[in-house]
Amino acid sequence: MNLELFIAKRIISSKAYKSSVSAPIIKIGIAAIAIGVIVMLIAIATGLGLQQKIRDKVVAFNGHIEITNYDTNESDESQVPISLNQDFYPEFKTVEGVNHVQAVATKFAVIRTESDFEGVVVKGVGADFNWRYFEEFLVDGRLPDYSGNRNEEVLISKYLAKRLNFKVGDRFQTLFGENLNKLPRIINFEIVGIYNSGFQELDEKFCFADLRHIQRLNKWEADQVGSFEVFIEDFDDIEAKSRQIYREIPSLLNATPITQKYYTVFEWIKIFDNNTYGIIIIMIVVAGINMITALLVLILERTSMIGILKALGSTNWSIRKVFLYNASYLIGLGLFWGNLIGLSLLFIQKYFKLFPLNPDTYYVSEAPVYVSLDYIVLLNIGTFLACLFMLLIPSVIISRISPVKAIRFD
Repeated sequence: MNLELFIAKRIISSKAYKSSVSAPIIKIGIAAIAIGVIVMLIAIATGLGLQQKIRDKVVAFNGHIEITNYDTNESDESQVPISLNQDFYPEFKTVEGVNHVQAVATKFAVIRTESDFEGVVVKGVGADFNWRYFEEFLVDGRLPDYSGNRNEEVLISKYLAKRLNFKVGDRFQTLFGENLNKLPRIINFEIVGIYNSGFQELDEKFCFADLRHIQRLNKWEADQVGSFEVFIEDFDDIEAKSRQIYREIPSLLNATPITQKYYTVFEWIKIFDNNTYGIIIIMIVVAGINMITALLVLILERTSMIGILKALGSTNWSIRKVFLYNASYLIGLGLFWGNLIGLSLLFIQKYFKLFPLNPDTYYVSEAPVYVSLDYIVLLNIGTFLACLFMLLIPSVIISRISPVKAIRFD
């Protein structure tokens, strides 16, 4: 039988223990751990959620890696065509972890109405386009279908629809300029769907149309496109996969990860990691200090018991274990309530979206939440071990207690 654990259980179950002088301090210690866990869970869940949401929005418009021509074109318009006849299209078999490749082309245009106009980038996509992300963004109508004959269906953003007073079913003129010496060419598109990604920098720019319109306007062949967008399975491998893809494509083509194309955005969201680490450290230190205080009060309150145990032959380490078992129980209580309240708040936000954010600043309209068993387990184990380790030092005070004086202590 584990004597130390037995004594710790008797102390915990004792009515005198629950109504003792140390009871309020113990409750404060438990509350400190619970509050710390709640704050840490919220910080991690919202930090990871925000990173993933912003990342997914950028991926939806660009793929993970773009394959383009080597040229000096820094604009959003495709100028030099690439042949569809590539070894990596439609399936990139030479690089593991690539799950989709799609061909696209973009062209500047001006949407004109009777009272207004707006400059946009028309992104031409084909039957191979991955609409998975836009299924989530869709707020009205349906997604375009470009699997049949060329059509005038177009998907525009809620931002553009609001600025130009468009709704699903409306038709509008789009002007495409070729050069200064020629009149612009006009295409009448029909709105079949309206999307809202919440990433205004992209929403205000892109609308989606049939790739064959861009090919016709640029006088390209049916097997010529502006670029390829590559999707990979694991975003964390984007840099390594980008280098692998670069080695596998022809020498006249370049592979660019979106982390490089949108460098400032991804550097900005990396800051969330530093903030999260800072919050975790602060919360664990605060919780640990409160538990140290509770442990010292427990030791002071049980001084007579310590003296008796020493007189009966118990070692200092054995007595320390009694109080560490006791403290472990208190830490466990704090973790339980912290997880219960913290996860409840996270799931409420996840499904009811009670806390909004400014999309102009955060690129999302509500605080996103990412809940994963992995980081929850690691957070609980790490917090438990960190608090317990911090309690090893104050428990040394037990070795300094004299049995004679302790037994007489009142």
